[in-house]
Amino acid sequence: MKLWGGRFSKETASSVDEFNASIDFDQKLYKQDIQGSIAHAKMLAKQGILSATEAELIIENLDAIHKEIEAGKVEFKIEFEDIHMNIEKLLIDRIGDTGKKLHTARSRNDQVAVDIRLYVKESITEITNLLKKMQKTIISIAEGHMDTILPGYTHLQRAQPVTFAYHIMAYFQMFSRDIERLDDCYKRTDSLPLGSGALAGTTYNTDREFLAKELGFSVICNNAMDAVSDRDFIIEFISDASTIMMHLSRFCEELILWSSSEFDFIEMDDAYSTGSSIMPQKKNPDLAELIRGKTGRIYGNLINILTIMKSLPMAYNKDMQEDKPPLFDTVETLKSSLYVFNEMIQTMKIKKDNMNHAAKTGFLNATDAADYLVEKGIPFRECHSIIGRLVLYCVENNHSIESLSLDKLKMFSDKFEDDIFEKIDIKNCIESKKSSGSTSKKSVTIMIENAKRKLNI
Repeated sequence: MKLWGGRFSKETASSVDEFNASIDFDQKLYKQDIQGSIAHAKMLAKQGILSATEAELIIENLDAIHKEIEAGKVEFKIEFEDIHMNIEKLLIDRIGDTGKKLHTARSRNDQVAVDIRLYVKESITEITNLLKKMQKTIISIAEGHMDTILPGYTHLQRAQPVTFAYHIMAYFQMFSRDIERLDDCYKRTDSLPLGSGALAGTTYNTDREFLAKELGFSVICNNAMDAVSDRDFIIEFISDASTIMMHLSRFCEELILWSSSEFDFIEMDDAYSTGSSIMPQKKNPDLAELIRGKTGRIYGNLINILTIMKSLPMAYNKDMQEDKPPLFDTVETLKSSLYVFNEMIQTMKIKKDNMNHAAKTGFLNATDAADYLVEKGIPFRECHSIIGRLVLYCVENNHSIESLSLDKLKMFSDKFEDDIFEKIDIKNCIESKKSSGSTSKKSVTIMIENAKRKLNI
């Protein structure tokens, strides 16, 4: 008979057991479930609801069950529905009636809520560490390419010259915001629901502050009904994960483009590439493509949990059992993506000469030529028009701006002098940037110093 079966006159159908059970996926929470049960047993003993001997027996056997699960000696059973009932049944089978006392002053509703919060907190810590590890890789790459120049793009059209260090440090900023969002999510996850009961609290003289301290929560949930029905923290976490994956996907898109023959800016290491089953010359950036593809998978998980929660009345509803598959999938997909992405960029070859060569075409110095005329006293909009006509002339006659003679340049403005050639030199176009956060070496050096300070390196 089910542990909750006293009110029922017959067993549930086997098809119902299969459809209703969550043990296939929520067994992942065994560690958190046992952790919460041990804290609960300690609290019950502290409050005199259990004797010290009973609590000691429960805790000792929960520890033993934990070790047996870790050793692969436990087979969870579908008839006990979920991880909570499976562990409780294992405990009762070992110590009898004393095991039945563990569920005093709690419900599966607050039990699953605390398990998931513990899991999300641990996952946020792991993912944050992976992000910081990747940021360290970005800093290392940037430091090695302070003088590597490539085209900066808007609309995927060559726009202005930048350094590769500057370009890649833009992603450092993205991932910094991701860490900040995860930190905010952690704060809202770090609230203890255990002790709320099914939805209305309990008649027992419990100590939820003790539970919070035992389980490492900073505060307790203030409303029992909200505590057991709240999944906002899961929604927020998957939303944050979606943003991280979006940033990874954007980075991957550039790596994919840069590794093509048309760009030829980078080459993926053989260990992080794949080949074609029919075309022997191919070397495909499949890992970057797969991370880009998995972004949609995590977006789907976000829509999944939002749809589950969108019309649920208070308090707990069985629909909420479905919160775990999208959560677990998001955590595992994100962690694996971050791990392999970091290895991929650590090993990629950066083709400095090809980047530098590309920066010399496409009129990347046109804005600097306009700024030169501004310095000569011409209004910017007029300068913009002058340089636009100059670029059109160069396009039609297959020239670059710097290849024109001074006499040719003066056909467009008599303000041009010999110093224009220094002004529009590609390296000077970069180093002349004075604004904070620009692509100049001085500015990028400050970025890297600030980044190292943020990571304590």
